[in-house]
Amino acid sequence: MSKGGTGDGERGTGRTGLSAREAALAVLEAVRVQPPLRVPLDDALGSVLAEDAVSPVDVPARTNSAMDGYACRAADVRGATRERPVRLRVVAEIPAGAVPGRAIGPGECARIFTGGPLPEGADGVVRQEDTDGGTTVRRDDGTPDVSTSRRSDVPTGEEWVEVWNDRDAGINFRLAGEDIRKGSVPLPAGTALGPAALGVLASLGIAHPVVVRRPLVGILSSGDEIADVDRADEIRAGTKTGSSNAHTLAALVRLAGAEPVHLGIARDDPDDLRAHLARAAEVDLLVTTAGISVGARDHLRPVLEGMGLDLRFWRLRMRPGAPVGFGILGGVPWLGLPGNPVSAMVTFELFVRPAIRKMSGHARPFRRGVTVRAAEPVALKPKLQHFLRAVVSEGERGLEARLTGPQGSGILTSMVAANALLVVPEGQHETPAGAELVAIRLDDPGHAAEPPF
Repeated sequence: MSKGGTGDGERGTGRTGLSAREAALAVLEAVRVQPPLRVPLDDALGSVLAEDAVSPVDVPARTNSAMDGYACRAADVRGATRERPVRLRVVAEIPAGAVPGRAIGPGECARIFTGGPLPEGADGVVRQEDTDGGTTVRRDDGTPDVSTSRRSDVPTGEEWVEVWNDRDAGINFRLAGEDIRKGSVPLPAGTALGPAALGVLASLGIAHPVVVRRPLVGILSSGDEIADVDRADEIRAGTKTGSSNAHTLAALVRLAGAEPVHLGIARDDPDDLRAHLARAAEVDLLVTTAGISVGARDHLRPVLEGMGLDLRFWRLRMRPGAPVGFGILGGVPWLGLPGNPVSAMVTFELFVRPAIRKMSGHARPFRRGVTVRAAEPVALKPKLQHFLRAVVSEGERGLEARLTGPQGSGILTSMVAANALLVVPEGQHETPAGAELVAIRLDDPGHAAEPPF
């Protein structure tokens, strides 16, 4: 297995009975940020910068026009109206990307297009709709240019424009360095690269930014009853159970910003488990589902311990997902999730996703919690902290949460319907309608440094 996921330590004893919060913090304490990697710009979306992006240039590089029109001196056009227009001599045409030419003197202007560099002497751009369009022009031979001419009283070979409004005097340009100054750090290390940030890097000419390498997350399912979708006939016949966890977790890994590595489905057999675990030689984080409880055919934990696992904890005071294990195997963090599909998804959200985000360089690994009101009474029996599938929506008194329906850990469709996990504190058996609770919004792009549970 690859190095760098966590520091090596003494063999753990495997604490039991931790709260979900204690477990999440223990995982975050153990995992490490991945090494830097230089990648093509378009491949960096969702990654985190590993070093400051220092600007080698002012952005924009030159003061330029914010619209199509005429670059001129504000003093020349102030007071212009349609009844008393100001006539300016057009001495240049400046498209975007042009090199600045001659300066603009009194009574002069330059036809300019959006992005064109503002010529020296000009301190504003009159929009073209406030002019006659620069149509007062005669050819060098003295004959009118009938395609554009409206006047015949202008000198031969010259172009003039009438300005009919002075509202643009001294405005409509973008200063050099207005967005980014040369030598500044518009994107510091630790910045998550979204579409706008990629655009900033492109404007700096950075084709290969240095980012935190995306973790490789190995996913191993286990169980004699499990089959992948290539054995669809057996799944449809009811002789095998479709391996939903492998595909659900792979999708969650991608959404969290890491790369999934499928390690297959191991049988409930120690030798087969060891053979599948050997495939995880190059992963940065190992995630398994099922096989870590106390049943006669739950071999995973003993097999891992036989391979040198430093077990940090297993079994938590929560539902769903109590049989969760965490440890270090050959320098690589391992998270063992329950086999029930809802339990696997809930525990991924609480423990694996934050671990991936920290390993990817994010300073805020956890989703934020929001305060909601229970839209209906909630009755629970076990003295455990519960994470219930719910739909959070805007109600008359603010955000309210309503359960998706039955909360069995095998009802995967409840996760399809849910947009939040409703957190019910440990020992709170009865929650009346209207009571305040914390909800973890699964569709919230915001994150926090501390777990909201």
